[in-house]
Amino acid sequence: MGKFNLTALRVRKTAIDSFAAGKKGSVPQWADIVGDIPPAQILVRDRPQQHQLVRQRLKTLPGNSRPSAVFSVQQKRVKPKKASRMFLPVEIKYEEDHLRKKFFSDHPWELARPRILVEVSGKDFENYDWSRMQQPGKKLDGESVVQRQLWLLHNIPNMTESRAYDIARREFYRLRLQEDIERRVAAEEAEATGAVFGPTRLEIGMELENQQFEAWKSWAKTEAQIVDSALAEDGPHGARESLP
Repeated sequence: MGKFNLTALRVRKTAIDSFAAGKKGSVPQWADIVGDIPPAQILVRDRPQQHQLVRQRLKTLPGNSRPSAVFSVQQKRVKPKKASRMFLPVEIKYEEDHLRKKFFSDHPWELARPRILVEVSGKDFENYDWSRMQQPGKKLDGESVVQRQLWLLHNIPNMTESRAYDIARREFYRLRLQEDIERRVAAEEAEATGAVFGPTRLEIGMELENQQFEAWKSWAKTEAQIVDSALAEDGPHGARESLP
Protein backbone atom coordinates (compact mmCIF):
# COMPACT_ATOMS: atom_id res chain seq x y z
CA MET A 1 0.00 0.00 0.00
CA GLY A 2 2.50 2.58 -1.10
CA LYS A 3 4.77 3.94 1.59
CA PHE A 4 2.74 2.51 4.49
CA ASN A 5 3.84 -0.87 5.86
CA LEU A 6 0.83 -2.60 7.46
CA THR A 7 2.56 -5.89 8.21
CA ALA A 8 2.38 -5.32 11.96
CA LEU A 9 -1.40 -4.79 11.79
CA ARG A 10 -1.86 -8.17 10.10
CA VAL A 11 0.28 -10.22 12.49
CA ARG A 12 -2.76 -12.02 13.97
CA LYS A 13 -4.15 -12.92 10.55
CA THR A 14 -0.71 -14.15 9.46
CA ALA A 15 -0.42 -16.37 12.56
CA ILE A 16 -3.89 -17.87 12.03
CA ASP A 17 -3.24 -18.50 8.32
CA SER A 18 0.07 -20.21 9.15
CA PHE A 19 -1.72 -22.50 11.61
CA ALA A 20 -4.48 -23.29 9.07
CA ALA A 21 -1.88 -24.13 6.41
CA GLY A 22 -0.08 -26.48 8.79
CA LYS A 23 3.10 -24.42 9.02
CA LYS A 24 2.70 -24.06 12.80
CA GLY A 25 1.45 -26.60 15.28
CA SER A 26 -0.62 -24.17 17.38
CA VAL A 27 -2.00 -20.68 17.43
CA PRO A 28 0.05 -18.24 19.54
CA GLN A 29 -1.39 -17.42 22.95
CA TRP A 30 -1.57 -13.73 22.15
CA ALA A 31 -3.79 -14.24 19.09
CA ASP A 32 -7.06 -14.02 21.06
CA ILE A 33 -5.85 -10.98 22.98
CA VAL A 34 -4.90 -9.14 19.79
CA GLY A 35 -8.33 -10.05 18.39
CA ASP A 36 -10.08 -8.57 21.44
CA ILE A 37 -7.86 -5.48 21.56
CA PRO A 38 -6.74 -4.84 17.98
CA PRO A 39 -4.01 -2.31 17.18
CA ALA A 40 -5.05 1.17 16.13
CA GLN A 41 -6.02 1.64 12.49
CA ILE A 42 -5.54 5.41 12.51
CA LEU A 43 -2.33 6.50 10.84
CA VAL A 44 -2.55 10.14 11.93
CA ARG A 45 -1.17 10.99 15.37
CA ASP A 46 -2.96 13.59 17.44
CA ARG A 47 -1.13 16.12 19.55
CA PRO A 48 -1.30 15.44 23.29
CA GLN A 49 -3.83 17.24 25.42
CA GLN A 50 -2.71 20.67 26.57
CA HIS A 51 -3.05 20.99 30.36
CA GLN A 52 -3.95 24.35 31.84
CA LEU A 53 -2.92 25.68 35.24
CA VAL A 54 -6.10 26.73 37.10
CA ARG A 55 -5.79 28.90 40.20
CA GLN A 56 -8.50 29.31 42.81
CA ARG A 57 -8.89 32.45 44.90
CA LEU A 58 -11.55 33.67 47.34
CA LYS A 59 -12.36 37.29 46.49
CA THR A 60 -15.00 39.84 47.36
CA LEU A 61 -16.51 40.95 44.05
CA PRO A 62 -18.20 44.33 43.57
CA GLY A 63 -21.90 44.15 44.41
CA ASN A 64 -21.56 41.03 46.58
CA SER A 65 -21.21 41.17 50.34
CA ARG A 66 -20.04 37.58 50.60
CA PRO A 67 -16.73 36.43 49.07
CA SER A 68 -16.93 33.92 46.26
CA ALA A 69 -14.44 31.55 44.66
CA VAL A 70 -12.83 32.87 41.50
CA PHE A 71 -11.00 30.55 39.10
CA SER A 72 -8.37 31.91 36.74
CA VAL A 73 -6.53 30.09 33.98
CA GLN A 74 -2.87 30.91 33.48
CA GLN A 75 -2.08 31.48 29.84
CA LYS A 76 0.77 29.41 28.50
CA ARG A 77 3.45 30.81 26.28
CA VAL A 78 3.23 29.21 22.88
CA LYS A 79 6.71 28.11 21.89
CA PRO A 80 7.55 26.36 18.65
CA LYS A 81 8.61 22.77 19.13
CA LYS A 82 10.84 20.54 17.12
CA ALA A 83 9.14 17.90 15.04
CA SER A 84 10.68 15.17 17.21
CA ARG A 85 9.17 16.72 20.38
CA MET A 86 5.76 17.59 19.01
CA PHE A 87 4.01 14.44 20.26
CA LEU A 88 5.67 14.16 23.68
CA PRO A 89 3.28 14.20 26.66
CA VAL A 90 2.73 17.65 28.07
CA GLU A 91 4.06 18.36 31.54
CA ILE A 92 1.32 18.51 34.17
CA LYS A 93 1.69 21.47 36.51
CA TYR A 94 -0.07 22.29 39.75
CA GLU A 95 -0.26 25.49 41.75
CA GLU A 96 1.67 23.85 44.60
CA ASP A 97 4.71 23.43 42.34
CA HIS A 98 5.41 27.16 42.29
CA LEU A 99 4.87 27.49 46.05
CA ARG A 100 7.09 24.49 46.75
CA LYS A 101 9.88 25.83 44.52
CA LYS A 102 9.74 29.20 46.28
CA PHE A 103 9.93 27.72 49.78
CA PHE A 104 12.77 25.27 49.13
CA SER A 105 14.80 27.89 47.27
CA ASP A 106 14.61 30.03 50.42
CA HIS A 107 15.19 27.06 52.77
CA PRO A 108 17.49 24.60 50.93
CA TRP A 109 18.55 22.83 54.14
CA GLU A 110 14.99 21.61 54.67
CA LEU A 111 15.65 19.10 51.87
CA ALA A 112 18.42 17.55 53.99
CA ARG A 113 16.03 16.57 56.76
CA PRO A 114 14.85 12.93 56.74
CA ARG A 115 11.34 12.41 55.43
CA ILE A 116 8.82 9.56 55.44
CA LEU A 117 7.95 8.69 51.84
CA VAL A 118 5.95 5.49 52.46
CA GLU A 119 2.28 5.58 53.43
CA VAL A 120 0.12 2.70 54.60
CA SER A 121 -2.99 3.44 52.55
CA GLY A 122 -1.90 6.35 50.36
CA LYS A 123 -4.82 8.41 51.67
CA ASP A 124 -3.19 10.10 54.64
CA PHE A 125 -3.93 13.50 53.10
CA GLU A 126 -7.66 12.95 53.66
CA ASN A 127 -7.12 13.20 57.43
CA TYR A 128 -5.27 16.52 57.28
CA ASP A 129 -6.90 19.84 58.08
CA TRP A 130 -4.69 22.64 56.81
CA SER A 131 -6.59 25.34 58.67
CA ARG A 132 -3.70 24.89 61.10
CA MET A 133 -0.06 24.12 60.47
CA GLN A 134 0.54 21.14 62.76
CA GLN A 135 -1.15 17.87 61.77
CA PRO A 136 -1.52 14.73 63.91
CA GLY A 137 0.59 11.88 62.57
CA LYS A 138 2.62 14.09 60.21
CA LYS A 139 6.07 15.46 60.86
CA LEU A 140 6.51 19.19 60.41
CA ASP A 141 8.39 19.86 57.17
CA GLY A 142 8.42 22.10 54.13
CA GLU A 143 5.38 20.43 52.61
CA SER A 144 3.38 21.59 55.63
CA VAL A 145 4.23 25.19 54.72
CA VAL A 146 3.20 24.64 51.09
CA GLN A 147 -0.16 23.08 51.97
CA ARG A 148 -0.85 25.68 54.65
CA GLN A 149 -0.12 28.50 52.20
CA LEU A 150 -2.36 26.90 49.58
CA TRP A 151 -5.20 26.60 52.11
CA LEU A 152 -4.87 30.29 52.97
CA LEU A 153 -5.04 31.24 49.30
CA HIS A 154 -8.16 29.13 48.73
CA ASN A 155 -10.10 29.96 51.88
CA ILE A 156 -9.16 33.47 53.11
CA PRO A 157 -10.79 36.33 51.16
CA ASN A 158 -8.48 38.64 49.20
CA MET A 159 -5.38 36.77 50.32
CA THR A 160 -2.21 37.44 48.34
CA GLU A 161 0.54 34.92 47.72
CA SER A 162 3.21 36.89 49.58
CA ARG A 163 1.00 37.44 52.61
CA ALA A 164 0.02 33.76 52.77
CA TYR A 165 3.70 32.85 52.48
CA ASP A 166 4.60 35.13 55.40
CA ILE A 167 1.81 33.72 57.59
CA ALA A 168 2.76 30.11 56.84
CA ARG A 169 6.46 30.78 57.43
CA ARG A 170 5.78 32.52 60.74
CA GLU A 171 3.76 29.55 61.99
CA PHE A 172 6.43 27.16 60.72
CA TYR A 173 9.25 29.02 62.49
CA ARG A 174 7.31 29.11 65.76
CA LEU A 175 6.62 25.36 65.71
CA ARG A 176 10.19 24.52 64.66
CA LEU A 177 11.54 26.65 67.51
CA GLN A 178 9.19 24.88 69.90
CA GLU A 179 10.51 21.50 68.69
CA ASP A 180 14.11 22.62 69.26
CA ILE A 181 13.32 23.81 72.79
CA GLU A 182 11.56 20.53 73.62
CA ARG A 183 14.53 18.57 72.27
CA ARG A 184 17.03 20.56 74.36
CA VAL A 185 14.94 20.26 77.52
CA ALA A 186 14.58 16.51 77.01
CA ALA A 187 18.35 16.16 76.55
CA GLU A 188 19.07 18.20 79.70
CA GLU A 189 16.58 16.16 81.74
CA ALA A 190 18.12 12.92 80.48
CA GLU A 191 21.65 14.10 81.35
CA ALA A 192 20.44 15.16 84.81
CA THR A 193 19.22 11.62 85.47
CA GLY A 194 22.52 10.03 84.40
CA ALA A 195 22.10 9.51 80.65
CA VAL A 196 25.26 9.63 78.56
CA PHE A 197 24.98 10.59 74.91
CA GLY A 198 27.49 9.58 72.27
CA PRO A 199 29.13 11.91 69.79
CA THR A 200 26.92 13.83 67.40
CA ARG A 201 26.97 13.34 63.65
CA LEU A 202 29.05 16.47 63.26
CA GLU A 203 31.62 15.21 65.74
CA ILE A 204 31.75 11.81 64.02
CA GLY A 205 32.29 13.51 60.67
CA MET A 206 35.09 15.68 62.05
CA GLU A 207 36.77 12.63 63.58
CA LEU A 208 36.68 10.76 60.26
CA GLU A 209 38.07 13.81 58.50
CA ASN A 210 40.92 14.07 61.02
CA GLN A 211 41.77 10.39 60.54
CA GLN A 212 41.99 10.83 56.78
CA PHE A 213 44.13 13.94 57.20
CA GLU A 214 46.55 12.19 59.56
CA ALA A 215 46.82 9.24 57.17
CA TRP A 216 47.53 11.59 54.26
CA LYS A 217 50.11 13.53 56.31
CA SER A 218 51.96 10.31 57.15
CA TRP A 219 51.92 9.23 53.51
CA ALA A 220 53.11 12.67 52.33
CA LYS A 221 55.96 12.67 54.86
CA THR A 222 57.11 9.22 53.69
CA GLU A 223 56.96 10.26 50.04
CA ALA A 224 58.93 13.43 50.77
CA GLN A 225 61.65 11.44 52.54
CA ILE A 226 61.92 9.05 49.58
CA VAL A 227 62.24 11.93 47.13
CA ASP A 228 64.84 13.70 49.30
CA SER A 229 66.94 10.54 49.66
CA ALA A 230 66.80 9.93 45.90
CA LEU A 231 67.94 13.48 45.20
CA ALA A 232 70.75 13.16 47.76
CA GLU A 233 72.08 10.00 46.13
CA ASP A 234 71.74 11.05 42.48
CA GLY A 235 72.30 14.78 42.91
CA PRO A 236 75.98 15.10 41.75
CA HIS A 237 75.58 12.63 38.88
CA GLY A 238 72.39 14.28 37.78
CA ALA A 239 74.12 17.67 37.93
CA ARG A 240 77.07 16.47 35.77
CA GLU A 241 74.75 14.83 33.26
CA SER A 242 72.79 18.03 32.89
CA LEU A 243 75.97 19.92 31.80
CA PRO A 244 76.55 20.21 27.98
